[in-house]
Amino acid sequence: MRCPFCGHDDTQVKDSRPTEDNSAIRRRRQCPNCGARFTTFERVQLRELTVIKSTGQREPFDRDKVRRSMMLALQKRPVDVDRVERIVNGMVRRLESSGETDIPSKLVGEMVMDALRTLDQVAYVRFASVYRDFREAADFNRIVGELGKEAM
Repeated sequence: MRCPFCGHDDTQVKDSRPTEDNSAIRRRRQCPNCGARFTTFERVQLRELTVIKSTGQREPFDRDKVRRSMMLALQKRPVDVDRVERIVNGMVRRLESSGETDIPSKLVGEMVMDALRTLDQVAYVRFASVYRDFREAADFNRIVGELGKEAM
């Protein structure tokens, strides 16, 4: 592993342990060249996933992009970051075990919407407003109305 601070080609693993949900190995590393310490995470990847955009463009699936999108919607909301990480891990596992390597972006977006709907309704509305490209206040009223019907 290359040192992110000085670029030295070889670093030493000082400590390894599984993450709380056992979805990754957390490795504490130290660079023998500059002495800097940093953490890496090693995850099992069952298959290479490719996201197919609505335009037909293809790009590699990026779990961090999904996590960042959720965290942006959850900004200033009382939700534990570890819970978001577990949800993202579950989504990735479902996608990898589906047997498909080409995943429509719409499926990923809907999975995020479903997760946010149960996690935090404010974040759900925030994400939906961007994902579904809300243009006017009536769009917000409609989705909030749907949430109200589900609560009854």
